[in-house]
Amino acid sequence: MRVDLFDFELPPELIALRPASPRDAARMLVAQGPGGLDDCRVLDLPDILKAGDVLVFNDTKVIPAQLTGKRGDATIGATLHKRLDLRRWQAFIRNAKRLKPGDTVDFGSGVEALAESRGDDGSYTLVFLGEEPVEVLLERAGTMPLPPYIAGKRATDERDREDYQTLFAREEGAVAAPTAALHFTPRLTDALDAAGIGRETLTLHVGAGTFMPVKVEDTEDHRMHSEWGRIEPEVAERLNAVRAAGGRIIAVGTTSLRLLESATGEDGVVKPFAGDTEIFITPGYRFRAIDGLMTNFHLPKSTLIMLVSALMGRERMMEVYAHAIAQGYRFYSYGDSSLLIPGEAAT
Repeated sequence: MRVDLFDFELPPELIALRPASPRDAARMLVAQGPGGLDDCRVLDLPDILKAGDVLVFNDTKVIPAQLTGKRGDATIGATLHKRLDLRRWQAFIRNAKRLKPGDTVDFGSGVEALAESRGDDGSYTLVFLGEEPVEVLLERAGTMPLPPYIAGKRATDERDREDYQTLFAREEGAVAAPTAALHFTPRLTDALDAAGIGRETLTLHVGAGTFMPVKVEDTEDHRMHSEWGRIEPEVAERLNAVRAAGGRIIAVGTTSLRLLESATGEDGVVKPFAGDTEIFITPGYRFRAIDGLMTNFHLPKSTLIMLVSALMGRERMMEVYAHAIAQGYRFYSYGDSSLLIPGEAAT
């Protein structure tokens, strides 16, 4: 499909630079089936879903994966993308023309990395030197990797270390937050429990590729970056039991959705999963694992607006986004939420 079919105009003042406070007070636009839109709040979620439904969260934890250092007199920026082993990370590099394989970058605070090799996509494999765990090094020298549409408007600060982390963050390894879950608070999870709505977690370590723009004219020519994920056997078993009992699986965030779809066969059975996924979901895709999606509002012409258009239908999503813009919903990572339940198959 043509990428420009997923374009829209967004007033820049609707890009959220801080999350709602409290987090669960964010607005939520509910689209169920082919018609009608309801302006709600995230706190309304227990009244919208049904007893027996289950929400699936991504428990990945964001690491301070943004680094700035020196190679000689050149300033080198690095955004870690994907862990390769205990000391090696794939990274996107700023000012890459001043870096070549074999160079060492000094990130300060006693943190150095060797630029081991350059990939076909321009990324580098960095090997962190020394014996201290890389996590310790990043805590010393790294900052939270805020999305460029936020970082371009203000500096990262200490508030972001808490704001850009979900209630469910457990497994370190992400360089971007699964932002749909940023809206959840203990009072909201208590209310969901009381309403008989279940919760499950999986792990997908979100990479910096989630922010990469689609530079081709046709979706067929776009290449997704792979990300590592895991679904435990007992989680898969419980999710299949929910479906068998007539409950719905609602993915909280596109990361949870993509991993669930990667782990589910044509028969609709969710299987345990551990490995990489580079699934790219566009209109025409037949969903196997999920019955709905809670997600924030995404960038024009991004892979994520293509995904939600696959779920709901492109024209329906353009209607959803036009309503959100007209009503002043806040967009992107720190913005408001939507709940998308397609009902009949999207076209």
